[in-house]
Amino acid sequence: MSKSKKSTVDVQGTTVSIVSSGNDDYLSLTDIAKYKNPDHADDVIRNWLRNRNTIEFLGVWERLNNSDFNPVEFDGIKIMAGLNSFTLTPKQWIEKSQAIGIVSRAGRYGGTYAHKDIAFEFASWISVEFKLYLIKEFQRLKDDENRRLSLSWNLNRTLSKLNYRIHTDAIREHLIPPEITPAQVAITYASEADILNIALFGLTAKEWRDANPKLEGNMRDHATVEQLLVLANIEGMNAEFIRMNLLQGDRLKRLNQIAIRQMQTLTATTLRSLPSGAGKEKKA
Repeated sequence: MSKSKKSTVDVQGTTVSIVSSGNDDYLSLTDIAKYKNPDHADDVIRNWLRNRNTIEFLGVWERLNNSDFNPVEFDGIKIMAGLNSFTLTPKQWIEKSQAIGIVSRAGRYGGTYAHKDIAFEFASWISVEFKLYLIKEFQRLKDDENRRLSLSWNLNRTLSKLNYRIHTDAIREHLIPPEITPAQVAITYASEADILNIALFGLTAKEWRDANPKLEGNMRDHATVEQLLVLANIEGMNAEFIRMNLLQGDRLKRLNQIAIRQMQTLTATTLRSLPSGAGKEKKA
């Protein structure tokens, strides 16, 4: 499970919580339901789940996105849906069908969450106007996040480039003997660049290109913000190690250990993850 991040949007006076995990966003159905009935949000969700159209929609979504979905249990639920005697809670739906589109969190800060596709469908059932405002605020939130991410990525890419200059200067001053050919110089630079690549990414530039022939640029152009920040750090450290006359193999071991520690720190989960099932790998 990748780390999760919690945020909120305000929609017509109702605060809706959003938990993002990887590329998936789960919105609080409990919060959305409060727009219709602040005191009995759970009843609103259960009434929505009793609807046959709701069950059919959830079944299609799970078949498209969940390889572990239980079609046998789903068919039984669908047959009963719409009858006066039919009741269904989010927890029952999850347990019976092995669904991942809806998740249930217990406790004071819990509630019922659903993938954005399902949450928007629920919001439409609550109020078409509310759904449109929810989509607008959700998109504004994602646009703001993308702008901040782009700014952070560019900043760390710049730091990486500046440290690269420090790195190459150290190579030129301490590793390149006098009166060698430009080709020999290039080999030395490339070798040292791959020390950083192996320490952080676990493979050389050539190995990355061979594994990703359709991608443009190099592995650093496709790195995460965290990876670029660590790269900037270990470039400066390698420059100092070179000046200390440490052997290349020793430097690689040290840099790899540093990269591991820093990546663990930067990617450590700071918020509780979604319940098990959410964010499970989907069908292609």
